[in-house]
Amino acid sequence: MLKIGVLGAGHIGKIHLKCIKNIPEYELVGFYDINDDVARSVEKEFGIKSFNTIEDLVSKVDVVDIVTPTIKHFECASVALRQNKHVFLEKPIVATPLEARHLAEIADEANVKVQVGHVERFNPAFLAVEDKIKDPMFLEVHRLSQYNSRGTDVPVIFDLMIHDLDILLHLVKSKVKHISASGVPIISSTADIANTRIEFENGAVANLTASRMSMKKMRKCRIFQKNAYITVDFLEKKSKIISISDEIDENNPFAMCLESNDGKIKQLSFEEPEVHDINAIQTELQSFYDAIVNNVEPVVSMNDGIAALELAHQINELVMKYLKIFTDLK
Repeated sequence: MLKIGVLGAGHIGKIHLKCIKNIPEYELVGFYDINDDVARSVEKEFGIKSFNTIEDLVSKVDVVDIVTPTIKHFECASVALRQNKHVFLEKPIVATPLEARHLAEIADEANVKVQVGHVERFNPAFLAVEDKIKDPMFLEVHRLSQYNSRGTDVPVIFDLMIHDLDILLHLVKSKVKHISASGVPIISSTADIANTRIEFENGAVANLTASRMSMKKMRKCRIFQKNAYITVDFLEKKSKIISISDEIDENNPFAMCLESNDGKIKQLSFEEPEVHDINAIQTELQSFYDAIVNNVEPVVSMNDGIAALELAHQINELVMKYLKIFTDLK
């Protein structure tokens, strides 16, 4: 059993506390929150100890789960790593690529495990088709949400799109070749809607759109690859696979045939893989325990978190340039 403590008891922090209490391999020692009113409320609600300082909590545990605002990630993670504690960091890993590189140096010296909370990697709809995705060549992603003031202190790229940037970099095993991006602020002072086109050296292309100003929610990824079209609905927890084959299976009642422009007959088969009913956050925290005790690389490594953050910053820089040009033209 590993002793674990949580830094940050806001909306997501409380979800983490609930999930940890359901993982018997962890002993939840307590939590820390900078807001005394929040700390007292959560202490009473969950029946767990509230610590007065970050350092005091960190000294009592083996694992530190950091669910503070992003601007505090580097500070909190540094304290934990310098005490040689394993660290789980909510996404994005830290605020800037410079902080990320510095934190990586501290983690290397500590020789402990670090996992980043890109939770969509553990979404059951994604897990259901992950092993079917082979060398994707075109991806279309929409992550749309209704307005919520929480998270609007940062551009939508860091708030929402970064989920899909991690998924994208996980699936496309190639270096980024070219990025174009645009975005606009609607209510907040930063981009509330953003779109980017990312081209990879292997020829793969991805179009990503993120918005927190939509009338309805959507979190959907469409993946095109040789002889297959795969959809992942992260919100509805559903997946579909349409496979294309030269071999005709007349016993498949769910298949249909099409004739290509060269006269060849292709068969389309439709599949809806079984999606298991799991709690993605609880699953990622469980996976971190497994990585620690089995001494293996976490599913979402520190390098993964840094790569997604760096790409997000590149996109944000392009969006800021777009906004300046757009503003100057008015």
